[in-house]
Amino acid sequence: MKVNVTAAVGCRMGKEYYQGMRSMYDVIFEQGDTLQDVGSIMIKGKAWIFGDDVDTDVIIPGKYLRTRDRHLWAEHVMEGIDPQFASRVGKGDIIVAGENFGSGSSREQAPLALKEAGVAAVVARSFARIFYRNSINVGLPLIEAQPVCQEGDLVEVDLQAGTVRVEDRVYQGTRLPDFLMAILKDGGLVAHRRRERGLD
Repeated sequence: MKVNVTAAVGCRMGKEYYQGMRSMYDVIFEQGDTLQDVGSIMIKGKAWIFGDDVDTDVIIPGKYLRTRDRHLWAEHVMEGIDPQFASRVGKGDIIVAGENFGSGSSREQAPLALKEAGVAAVVARSFARIFYRNSINVGLPLIEAQPVCQEGDLVEVDLQAGTVRVEDRVYQGTRLPDFLMAILKDGGLVAHRRRERGLD
């Protein structure tokens, strides 16, 4: 088994931010959404490859943001860079991208559109700060790593270990802190705060 170590680059979110967040996502977060296979922290799926600087305007173009219909967002996700993506992506698939994924505007609909389309996780060399934060808040798993793979390869993400496996190659990425893992396992920030307060 080969192990490749990648630099710990990209975003670092302070715990204070998440503790201070309120339910600003109530209008777009559906209660009951949970991390795929919450009994495990392993995510396996087919890889979709994208390059550097994939911004939120191509993840979900602004003309579709006049509605809160997440199904409509999913139908047009990644339309600005790959018009066929929404019709071809399968539930459980994984996006593998380069640097600065999710740059551009702060629209929280971008990670929601990916999640609604069935994307199980996003692997990137680095993430734009606000996209990283929004993804955790809505329960979309993501990990900073630099795996070498081709579109269609089977990719296995171990969130707990912070690793990405492609065939017999294991790439060490940046492991999420425990408090962010807890938010993801609960399905996002709103659900996590509700659980902390004994409301669920």
